[in-house]
Parts: sequence; C-alpha cells; structure tokens
Amino acid sequence: MKRVKLGTFVIGGLLVALFLGLVVSGFASGSPDGLERVARDKGFLETARDHLFADGPLADYAVAGVGNERLSTGLSGVIGVLVTFALGYGLLRLARGRTRRDDPDRTPDRTPDRTRDRTS
Repeated sequence: MKRVKLGTFVIGGLLVALFLGLVVSGFASGSPDGLERVARDKGFLETARDHLFADGPLADYAVAGVGNERLSTGLSGVIGVLVTFALGYGLLRLARGRTRRDDPDRTPDRTPDRTRDRTS
C-alpha cells in the first residue's frame, strides 16, 4: 500500500471542501432553520431582531452583490472554507512553533531527549 504525504492529503481535503462549498451549498434548503421554525410556530418570530452582521457582505449565507442566488451561496461556501482553513492552519503553525521554542530538550525527530533529565 502506497503512503500519501500529509501535504498531499491536506491539499486533497481542501479541494474536496472547496468543491462541496461551491457546488453542494447551492442546493441547501431555503427553509427556515430549527430555531427560526420554532419561533415561527410558537408565535414570537416577530420579536426577533437582526444581529450585528445582518447587513454584512456574507449575510444569510450569500455574497452581497452577486445576482445569481446559487452562485452567491456557492461563493459564500468557498469563502467560509478558505477562512476556516486559514484560521486552522495559522493556529497549527502557532502551536507547532510554540512547542519547538518552549521545549529545549526536543530533538529534530520531535521526541524528547530523556537522557538529560536522569541523574545517576
């Protein structure tokens, strides 16, 4: 069995997520979500207020200014995937960098050198 490099796996996963964000998100239901449906069924939907980002560029899972609804939703999905990937990648880089700086007993293979800690 051939082994796949981590970078190839991550890029492949990113491409799949981008495809799903662009294509599959266009088929998402336009029906109200669970909370909105309960509020409507129970009769207090009229008391709801818009949130801080209701007029934002990605409000309601769509990109403002794009006329085609399916394309707008797909682009919103792609932007969401890219932002999520960038944040995850950045946090991973921070965590890996901190581990290497904070542990002077780490060897290049990332295993602690326990021989220095032992006293005879």
